[in-house]
Amino acid sequence: MTTVIFACVHNAGRSQMSAAYFNLLADPARARAISAGTQPGERVHPEVVAAMAEVGVDVSGGRPQRLTDELARTAQWLVTMGCGDACPVVPGLRRDDWPLSDPKGQPMERVREIRAEVHRRVAAFVAATGWGRGA
Repeated sequence: MTTVIFACVHNAGRSQMSAAYFNLLADPARARAISAGTQPGERVHPEVVAAMAEVGVDVSGGRPQRLTDELARTAQWLVTMGCGDACPVVPGLRRDDWPLSDPKGQPMERVREIRAEVHRRVAAFVAATGWGRGA
């Protein structure tokens, strides 16, 4: 089982969307995703909850959590989105960085654009690694 951590600053937007899409698209017997943040917020941003609900994905129960060295060591991949040098360095952990805009406080049309970009990137990642359902 491969674990992927999607990390951003507050773990309340981009990383929550990414983990939710990953867990929908990936074969749960082969890979799973969790999300975390370097400075976790209180809750998932309401505009993110609303935008994901529009496409039938419920992230309302997501609880932001801190990205710690210990959590990072449980994974094989770390995909960062804006946390930069605050993200831990774990030897042997494969990393990627996705330059995605923060949806916090953005108009819904912009949040939808970010959601679409997150979906595109996650789908490409799952396909490239061969973790898709039925792959």
